[in-house]
Amino acid sequence: MSTQKIAEGETVLLYLSQRKTYMVKVEAGKAFHTHKGYVKFDDFIGKEYGTTVLSNLGTQFTILKPLLRDYIMKSARQTQINYPKDIALIVMFSNIGSGSRVVEAGTGTGALTTAIAHYVRPDGRVYSYEIREEFQKTAEKNLKRAGLTDCVELKNKDIVIGIDEKEVDTVILDLAIPWLIVPHASSALKPCGTIVSFSPTIDQVVQTVEALKENAFVDIETIECLMRGMQTDRGKTRPHTMMTGHTGYITYARKSMKPQGMPATSPSE
Repeated sequence: MSTQKIAEGETVLLYLSQRKTYMVKVEAGKAFHTHKGYVKFDDFIGKEYGTTVLSNLGTQFTILKPLLRDYIMKSARQTQINYPKDIALIVMFSNIGSGSRVVEAGTGTGALTTAIAHYVRPDGRVYSYEIREEFQKTAEKNLKRAGLTDCVELKNKDIVIGIDEKEVDTVILDLAIPWLIVPHASSALKPCGTIVSFSPTIDQVVQTVEALKENAFVDIETIECLMRGMQTDRGKTRPHTMMTGHTGYITYARKSMKPQGMPATSPSE
């Protein structure tokens, strides 16, 4: 079985403990300093991922290959990012995969964009709308570090005005007024295409669902995902006291082709 060697210029994850990890770029001749001492990057180059190294103070670090989760949770940020628990459901409900064409808004600092790009590569494309240039610049840096810039087009444009792309597979929204984008999404999506919206408040959800019904979307559902970690030590296994509770509501739906003359909404069951 082949193994991957660590090369200069690569981004690695230095693991000290579950609560202490560091995302660093390997640069020959330099060192990375922590409260547990420093480690030399020259000791990384040519080694296999999973190798352990010692700091000058004798502390053991493990060199790991970053996961998608690491790129997201350790991204540079100026805004609140989506948590992996929500991103996983957004990816599942949107039905994206390699080759998918996705419209996203707003980009923020690119955490969700990074995940979407990871799943649509190498042949797919993400068109990400953001009106704040400073956020867009940070998102570009985060995407570059994750090696995903080739499949993302960052657009400095207000999506409320409209969506340029047509026949896209899905529209993913993470912004304050998603209901205003629903008519544009309907025009941009392929028949049976998906829309997924993330909103922190239920008032936003209600207005979005109303807009989806008015624009002939079907299979509309809203969920909330809560996640609780576990302490798993023999004799004292129990849920953690702290948990990742409410972060937002996820609303998803599919585009239908409403026959002319029929009402936009279906009769009540």
